[in-house]
Order: sequence, then C-alpha cells, then structure tokens
Amino acid sequence: MRVLFTTWAWPSHLYALVPLAWACRSAGHEVLVVSQPELLPLIERTGLPGAAVGKDVDGAGMVRGYVLPSEDDPTADRRAPRAGKGPRALRMFTAHADSMVEGTAETARRWRADVVVSEPTALAGPLAAAAAGIPAVRLLYGADLMARARPLLPEALAPLAERVGVDPEGYDPFGAVTIDPCPPGFQAPDPAGHPRLPMRYVPFNGPGTPPDPPLPPPAPGIRRAVVTWGHTMARLDPALFLAGHAARALAALPGTETVLAVTAAQRPLLGEVPDGVRVVTDAPLHTVLGDADLVVAHGGAGTVLTGLRAGAPLLLVPQLPDHAGHAARVLAAGAGEVLTRDEADAERLRDAAAGLLDPERGAERRAAARTLRDGMLAQPAPASLVGELEERVVACAA
Repeated sequence: MRVLFTTWAWPSHLYALVPLAWACRSAGHEVLVVSQPELLPLIERTGLPGAAVGKDVDGAGMVRGYVLPSEDDPTADRRAPRAGKGPRALRMFTAHADSMVEGTAETARRWRADVVVSEPTALAGPLAAAAAGIPAVRLLYGADLMARARPLLPEALAPLAERVGVDPEGYDPFGAVTIDPCPPGFQAPDPAGHPRLPMRYVPFNGPGTPPDPPLPPPAPGIRRAVVTWGHTMARLDPALFLAGHAARALAALPGTETVLAVTAAQRPLLGEVPDGVRVVTDAPLHTVLGDADLVVAHGGAGTVLTGLRAGAPLLLVPQLPDHAGHAARVLAAGAGEVLTRDEADAERLRDAAAGLLDPERGAERRAAARTLRDGMLAQPAPASLVGELEERVVACAA
C-alpha cells in the first residue's frame, strides 16, 4: 500500500501526521509526505520521505491576521476582516489548497498512491484523492473545529476542483472517514456526524532529545508547573510570546517549581528569568511533562493533547481562534482554566495556577485531566489503524 500524507507548511500540522505515517512504514507500506517547499527540510528531519509541491504561501502572515483582539494587540493593523460564513481562517486554508492542489494531485497519480491522508485544514488532500480515484482519509490534530465548515467547502473549493477534473458536488471534502486522536469527552460536536475512527494520541512534538541532564522528580511536597508557548506565537510576533511573563508570575508561588520549555530561538524572548526557574531548550514537550502537576500554555492542539496525555490540568491563554477552540474543549471537559490575554496579568495567572495546584481546590480539574488521559490511552494505537486504511484501499479497488 502506498500512503500519501499531506499538510500545508505548518510544523504542528506535520507533527500530527508523523505517528500514523511511521505506523504505516513500520507495517511495511510505502509513505510519502507532501507539502509546500518551505516544509520539506522539517519533513526530512522526521525521518519520513518527503516531496515539495506547489509554491510557498506566507502562512505566518496569514495566521497573524487571525490573532484575537486585545487591548495591547501588536497585530491589530494586520487583522483579517470578517467575511462570509464559517471559520474566518477558511480563506487561508483555501489559499494553501490553491497553491498545492495540482502538485498534490499529480504526485498522487505519478507515485501511484493508494490512499491520501490529510490533516483537516489541508483541503488539497481530498481533492487530490478524488482526482486520482482513491480514498481520502482525514486525520485530526485536535478538536474538529472545521466540522461546522463542511457545508461551505464544496462551493469554496469548486474552482480548485474543476482545475483537477473533479466534480465539486461529486466528492466529499472530508473524505471517507475521519481519524480522531481526542479522548472521549473532549471532542467538539460534529453536526453532520461524519464517520470517525478513534486513535490513541501519540505525541510527536518535533525532532529533538530529552532534557540533558534529565529533569529530576520534584522534591517531596513540591509541585511542578511547566510553562510552554508552542511554536506559533513567537513566530507571529515576539509580543505574543507570553512564556517569560507566565514563568515570572508562577515563580512567586510557594512550594512550586517552574520549568520553562522553549526552543533555543525562543530563549532570548523570555526576558529576565527568576532564580529557581529551570529553562529547558529544544526538548520535545512530552519528555518534559512526566512529573508535571500543571501545564501553562497558549492552547495549541498539540500542547493541549500532550498535556492531557500526561494527566496534567491546563491553564491556557489563547490568542488565536483555534487555540480558543481547544481552550473551550478543556473548559467543557473540566480539565483546566482559561484566561484571555487581557486577563492574564501576573496576579491572575498566579491565582489561577494556585487554584489548579491546590490539593482541594484543584482536585476536580486534576481528576478530569486524568480521566481524559485514561480515555486517551484506552484508544487503539496508530498501528491498529493501518489495517483500517488497508481495508478501505481494498474496498475502493473492488
């Protein structure tokens, strides 16, 4: 079986594909990951075969246009205007599909792919599968925030469908099935009830090595809070990167050890780091969370699911619509607390963290996070989903 994976050029979207792609390779199947040229070096660092298609789009510039408003928003003059129905970012996803659709469809045909697996915002994937006459599978990276946009996609993608010889009304932009890594009780509602297959979330937070020397367990009676701000916000504007601010707020909490997990490129953005705060650079997040009692973060899908897999409650400060969507699912599941950027001054951050860490006040949130962790671990591993892909390829060929 030849499995073509596709995403537009955004690291966290690629990372969500890696565990299933490696499961397919480990089962003896051929795998190829395609994206815009900008992402090719990072694809190669995952150890997976990659190919560049289409042309680069200013992804960071477009994402910058969707930063949520705040009193001191450094991106206010670059915010995308609201237009039409559905997610505001649909225009961005369509622009990426426009840059990739012919190249992805041509690669699917020339490489003789048997199935296309795409993350939910890589809208060129299902079109390429339809053009090649093979199944399309959608692999979620978190909450299905695109579910409500499904009725809008045929019209939005009609010009692209026609360019690759696909009837805009004759294919499903969500593919044949959706693979869902979210644990029971976390996923957003799906009004259309698209077929889903559960899959255990296996974190791949990017190439890297565990902390060296390893993080020792906290001393008896000491709680550990891990602060991380993902990859996106610093890339959009250093003023949106609040990891240093959050760590300074938490450093004053008695009986609490604060760990900052950042990249080497983000280290200069932290500002003054208080004594006693440990900074870990370039370590995949899941290698830092083994003894975490709390994760303080921006609300990105990978960070949220990795935190929940560790059984840790979350304190989130979302600044993008999808981060707000994931923060809302954390609140709905009772597994954490959420502050807006304007609310997240040092005192509010410290008070919210203290409540989540408190043995009594935070008990329900911790229990909810552990319930989600247990539900996540009970789901089928990515290797178990390879057989499902095989069955769909056989059914399509028949």
